[in-house]
Amino acid sequence: MLEMNKDELPTIGWREWLSLPGIGVPGIKAKIDTGARTSCLHTHDYEVIERPEGSVVRFHLHPLTRNDKIELTCEAPLIDYKHVKDSGGHQENRPFIKTLAKIGNIEWELELSLSNREGMKFRMLLGRQALAERFIVNPAASYLVGKNLKQEYGIRKR
Repeated sequence: MLEMNKDELPTIGWREWLSLPGIGVPGIKAKIDTGARTSCLHTHDYEVIERPEGSVVRFHLHPLTRNDKIELTCEAPLIDYKHVKDSGGHQENRPFIKTLAKIGNIEWELELSLSNREGMKFRMLLGRQALAERFIVNPAASYLVGKNLKQEYGIRKR
């Protein structure tokens, strides 16, 4: 992994566009959540499939808010199940996966949980573990690094 000193880390805003090329998500808006330890990706359902090489999670997601017409089916190896407490204090046993993440030209392996975030404004949260030693967060700014990726789904910018 590329080592950078703190002065060289890129600054991102409190929300950024990112992609998850390892699972076929060309673009998703993420809330940069320094209050959350782990990262979370929205799915409205998932199933665990047992294969000879190990367990795989197949899940479906609507990557764009307010747009249920676009649905992706993704698969990733199941890493583990972990108990996660949400912002309301409710505990949930969630499946965790690992995949490649990309913001701007920065790529890294990201561990994230899967949970239903249908009623939430952002379909993804990027937590502290994903941010540490990679980014500086400017809470007064938005979309400093990641470009709008709606066009990846054939949607023009408004």
